[in-house]
Amino acid sequence: MRFLFLLILLFVSNTYAQKFQTVFEKSNGTKTSTYHEVITFYSELSQKYKEISLLEMGETDSGYPLHLVVFDIDGKINLEDLKKTNKSTILINNGIHPGEPDGIDASMMLLRDIVQKDQLKQKYQDLLICVIPVYNIGGSLNRNSHSRVNQNGPKSYGFRGNARNFDLNRDFIKADTKNAKAFAEIFHWIDPDIFVDNHVSNGADYQYTLTHLFTQHNKLGGELGAFLNQEMMTEIEKDLQNKGLIITPYVNVFNRVPDGGFSQFFDFPRFSTGYTTLFHSLGFMVETHMLKPYKQRVEGTYELMFSTLDFLEKNGKTISNLRKGSRQAYQSLKTYPIQWGIDSSKTSTLQFKGYEGEFIKSDVTGLNRLKYNRSKPFTRPITYYNWFKPKKEIKVPTAYIIPQGWWKVINRLKINEIKMIPLKKDTVISVEVIHIKDYKTRKRAYEGHYMHYNTTITKSNKKITFKKGDLFIPVRQKGIRYLLETLEPEAPDSFFNWNFFDTILQRKEGFSPYVFEDLATQILKDDANLRSRFELLKKEDENFKNSWYDQLNFIYENSKYQEDAYMKYPVCRTVE
Repeated sequence: MRFLFLLILLFVSNTYAQKFQTVFEKSNGTKTSTYHEVITFYSELSQKYKEISLLEMGETDSGYPLHLVVFDIDGKINLEDLKKTNKSTILINNGIHPGEPDGIDASMMLLRDIVQKDQLKQKYQDLLICVIPVYNIGGSLNRNSHSRVNQNGPKSYGFRGNARNFDLNRDFIKADTKNAKAFAEIFHWIDPDIFVDNHVSNGADYQYTLTHLFTQHNKLGGELGAFLNQEMMTEIEKDLQNKGLIITPYVNVFNRVPDGGFSQFFDFPRFSTGYTTLFHSLGFMVETHMLKPYKQRVEGTYELMFSTLDFLEKNGKTISNLRKGSRQAYQSLKTYPIQWGIDSSKTSTLQFKGYEGEFIKSDVTGLNRLKYNRSKPFTRPITYYNWFKPKKEIKVPTAYIIPQGWWKVINRLKINEIKMIPLKKDTVISVEVIHIKDYKTRKRAYEGHYMHYNTTITKSNKKITFKKGDLFIPVRQKGIRYLLETLEPEAPDSFFNWNFFDTILQRKEGFSPYVFEDLATQILKDDANLRSRFELLKKEDENFKNSWYDQLNFIYENSKYQEDAYMKYPVCRTVE
């Protein structure tokens, strides 16, 4: 009887193991699950195992909800539990580019193996493991076998653009999509100690299956940035090496052999890890090499995630304390860097494992083309430029004031839990007023925008009457870095540079030259200083001298008739 019971128990155990076998495993590493297969897998896993919760967390552009899968050894979890947890937290994002599905399949196996193995459940009992199974649902549903033209598997996969053809890994700060808004909700609920975003990449050929793209450590800053660079990255690399897996920093080159060295990728806040850095999370992207077999890539991603869990399990309290210290440090910050550049005086050396490359005549073009020779692997030291320094810093204001009419910006502040205080009545406040002095604009569309860059400003101090309902935003709050990166016009990913304030760049009123001529004469007569500047400009600038319109426009722009809103940035600053 006992023997029969054991046979039945073994049969049931094998049945469940087979039931939770993934499409990837069934196909021997040649296929990836569809979106619906992924959600069905997690739904059944959560029904079978009390430690797995499957939550719906907001809308996406596809019409489907964004899901979050959570492992907690204490059982099913809800949103309030996420906020209250004292456990170390990790958020893993998959399928932001569904043509790069390695993390989708690896995460399914990761969570299944944890709940099916008591040793792993106990090992991670102090962790809250949160996984977005498929972030870009619209792209995942747009399945094909050719858009990743050089990729070595799987047999079919999703498309990079989402349901509205946005690249979601350029949308975190501007949040044009429902996906990004839902992600922000998830991110702030969890407040992850570590954030991982799974990708696939190719800009060159080399021996590595795995590369990592840690957020730029100088930008993360302070002890937290040093810990990321000196402890976290090093320990995860060593752990993988002990498993027989080699890994290197993301190979930031295109169409050349990287033996001449390369720089670290700088993740602006538009990117996932650049965004999560603003809230003091230790973030990195996994970038597997698309030329390696799919099975090898998924298995490498699986092991890298386990190495990351092991690091968090070991260092959770240290990370928590470092994050608290980083938040506190930013509350007393006097200046803040908004533009960065490579610091070539500090470099690292990588023992890089690549392939020799040579330029040979192309059969297609008849011109030279790069050809990597995999029969000639090499390991040699190369220079890695992974230190950055501020190019421009601003004085941190005490507050921003934004008129209530700029609701598109205000809504984005709200989803990022920025605290704003509506004025209870019309109020006169002494503020720093910003005018846009100059800017350049991209000639081609970029993610639904014609972005500005090289923005410069002028500032002046004035007393402004703000209306009841306008929003006073104290800067020294949890989202201080988010505020500075979005509301300072000169920051590369500011809301100004993403075109949210473009209406100020166009005049709404003007002058009729044939009438203004007479008024211009009187203006110059009444304003000696303006008249002097006008005459000097005519002497020094031949184009100005020969343009009647430019001359009248100069007088108009420097008179009381120039409209107040033109080139005036509507967000004001209060400073100490």
